Amino acid sequence: MASTDYSQKIDPLREQCAVKATLDVIRGRWKPLILWELSQGVQRFSDLQAELSGVTAQALTVQLRQLEADGVVKRTVYPEVPVRVEYELTPEGGQLSGVMAELEKWGIGYLKRQGVARAAECMRGSGEHLS
Repeated sequence: MASTDYSQKIDPLREQCAVKATLDVIRGRWKPLILWELSQGVQRFSDLQAELSGVTAQALTVQLRQLEADGVVKRTVYPEVPVRVEYELTPEGGQLSGVMAELEKWGIGYLKRQGVARAAECMRGSGEHLS
């Protein structure tokens, strides 16, 4: 079985625009929530899947592998029976926590301006977000 390349595709705009590079890393339906969950500490695959209701195993696997290829998530496989796999943020991935908090603040204001009655906090449980 051939291994899949999860690294970012060549995009000259990405190299010319730091914002584009950042958005490329966090772009994906589940990536912001995966990053949030991992900012809380080391997680096993099944724990992540349980926290992200609605994510399929395939989608979670692909997005975790992409985050790993981008250097923001570390995957550790323990040679046990059954095999244990854990995911955690790399130091570079940890730097995204502040970025994600700012995006959440902006998004809540945006949703309120758009008339959403209650802008939900997707990054649950963080007392430092949202005022």
